[in-house]
Amino acid sequence: MSHYHTCTTVSLLRRPITNGRLSLYLDFYPAIRNPETMKMTRREYLGIYIFAKPRNDAEREFNRSMIERAEAIRCMRVTSLINEKFDFLDHEKMKSDFLAYYKKKCRGQDQKWDIVYKHFFNFVQGHCTCGEITVDLCKKFREYLLGANQLRLTHLKISKNSAAGYYSTFRGFLNIAYREKMNKENVNDFLEKIETDDVRKEFLTSEELKKLAATPCDIPVLKQASLFSCLTGLRISDILNLAWDDIQLAPDLGYCVRIRIQKTDTETMLPISDEALQLCGERTEGRVFRGLTRSMVNYPLRKWIAAAGIKKHISFHCFRHTYATLQIASGTDIYTVSKMLVHKNVTTTQIYADLVNDKKRETVDRITLK
Repeated sequence: MSHYHTCTTVSLLRRPITNGRLSLYLDFYPAIRNPETMKMTRREYLGIYIFAKPRNDAEREFNRSMIERAEAIRCMRVTSLINEKFDFLDHEKMKSDFLAYYKKKCRGQDQKWDIVYKHFFNFVQGHCTCGEITVDLCKKFREYLLGANQLRLTHLKISKNSAAGYYSTFRGFLNIAYREKMNKENVNDFLEKIETDDVRKEFLTSEELKKLAATPCDIPVLKQASLFSCLTGLRISDILNLAWDDIQLAPDLGYCVRIRIQKTDTETMLPISDEALQLCGERTEGRVFRGLTRSMVNYPLRKWIAAAGIKKHISFHCFRHTYATLQIASGTDIYTVSKMLVHKNVTTTQIYADLVNDKKRETVDRITLK
């Protein structure tokens, strides 16, 4: 035990505040260092108040009871300091605004983080301290997501698979909060994930892709980005962020895209075909698909797909499915496709192999728009 701690004395002091009350606080002498923040502190306010001038027996009894409670805390602090335990310094942090911390952490993350934050904000009705983040609260948030309505289309429920994705994102955030000591315990150890339902992965056949490529679109940049996704397997988030600096000539004299995959925060180098490069247009500065917005992948995309005579329910993400399925159908091995999709696990890619009937598509040409 260090001499520093044997010297520390803890005194119970009081300070006048409003309405004829006194606030009780502890004074540490000399000051103690918070081992987490490294800041020196002399005082700990207990949140206990007494009457400055008690007027009757009831008020005197109240004062005696409160001083007794404060004295008990003082004794606990002395014991903690002797044992060099500083858990009590977390007290203020536990009262801090968890929602403010959460919102700050959403900066620089993908759109899903904002959606999950808004749902959590609604769930706790706009108020939550760090100390309130318990296993029970997080389990109740899981139940909330399974029955909540969407934020934008408020008449529709969140799908089970969306709820599973949201809860997974929330649990990832809880891990960060625990690492940064905003939560006292790792509540994730006690939480169950939401299981997803199997959903049919829609994709375009080689003929449908050619038909789509031949169909004019009201928004040229949407058509370029969509076909680029079919030829590269890139997600909308990565295509929106793609800059000309990311497209570089590789040593084999072919072009590569150097990107940080937003979903998995993985940096990678992916070769792209000349056809994909042509879809990017003339090389300039800044973003490749300038003018492309997320809103375009809703109604404008559906309108263009309908104009091509395609009856399937095709979202922008289905272009990624199209890339994977047509690659496997044309004979590319599953490990190569997995690397191109930047999957962490090849079992994720296996889903696409299951969509392709064994040997039936081995004769299909490599993906092309012509």
